[in-house]
Amino acid sequence: MDHRSTPATGRRGDAPAAPRSRPEADTPGPTGLDGRLRRPGLVRRLRRTLLAAVVTAAVVVPVSAAARPRIPAPPPAVLPPPTASNLDRAYEANRADAAEAARMAAAHGDRTRAAADRAMAAPSRRLLSYDGRGPGRAVEVFGDLAHADRVAVLVPGSDTSLETYDRFRAGALALHRRLGPRGAVLAWLGYETPGTVSTTVLTTGRAEQAAPLLKAFLHRLRGVVGPAAHISLLCHSYGSVVCGRAAPGLDVSDLVVIGSPGTGASSAAALRTPARVWAARGSADWVAHVPHTSLGLLGTTVGFGTDPVAPSFGARIFNAGAAGHSDYFAPGSASLANLTRIVLGDTSEVTRA
Repeated sequence: MDHRSTPATGRRGDAPAAPRSRPEADTPGPTGLDGRLRRPGLVRRLRRTLLAAVVTAAVVVPVSAAARPRIPAPPPAVLPPPTASNLDRAYEANRADAAEAARMAAAHGDRTRAAADRAMAAPSRRLLSYDGRGPGRAVEVFGDLAHADRVAVLVPGSDTSLETYDRFRAGALALHRRLGPRGAVLAWLGYETPGTVSTTVLTTGRAEQAAPLLKAFLHRLRGVVGPAAHISLLCHSYGSVVCGRAAPGLDVSDLVVIGSPGTGASSAAALRTPARVWAARGSADWVAHVPHTSLGLLGTTVGFGTDPVAPSFGARIFNAGAAGHSDYFAPGSASLANLTRIVLGDTSEVTRA
């Protein structure tokens, strides 16, 4: 039921209701002393209206991927838990899976997916896992994971699949080049990401499915790199919702959200993680205009709560320069420089926003 005040006009056929007498001091006026609009209720209604419009657009705008037939591929290789000594075996087995997936996709008539699978099967690729079914999942390693003492795990946002993987991979490569020989980067496409134009991108559903997968992966990763390695979790866009859901008790040193629509938590403390929590948003990132709120709508919860770069959230805010939504790992950027410092543990050198 809506309990907001309505004009006291009475019901049809009734005498008009007399206005309630309230002290003038208790009645909020439409403007403040400076003449600016001061209606918190109006702001909340506008936010809700905007979110409802986005949901409606996501429902009515056709999404071509929804009608796309599933692409055949072999099931993932069954391998023992990874260790420093068996990584090469895992890489070889997963490249073989990618090669078979390429053959099956080509026979199915999907040249785009066949090309993506074929690129993954190249001898230089180090795939810790691979699943060519559906949108596809993969974990790729950059660097010498068995001997790295600084490890970054990248979690992508919406519309990341095997077909679009190259843009995600480019960011991982850029970070690895900055880290040097002591660092390794893992591109974790370990979940089915939501489409940008879809209802799933507005809710925590995909993140809730992904969070236990991420937690399990990080647990296995610790078995490879050992207890002394410094692991940083770098979460972009909707990936920050995934990390927010996985955060409680994670064995990582730093949790970083960039271009985040929210984590699903009201504050850094509410993430219940022992890790340092960092956040950044570039000045050209459109996500700044997304309402940072959450509400029940159409039987689900829409939105992800407090803006992670707001002072009230309590994260360590660092400078991301003029980065747009897809630019946080751009070579030469302020954001990449600061991400590198965080991963290397040079936190005193991180430039704050």
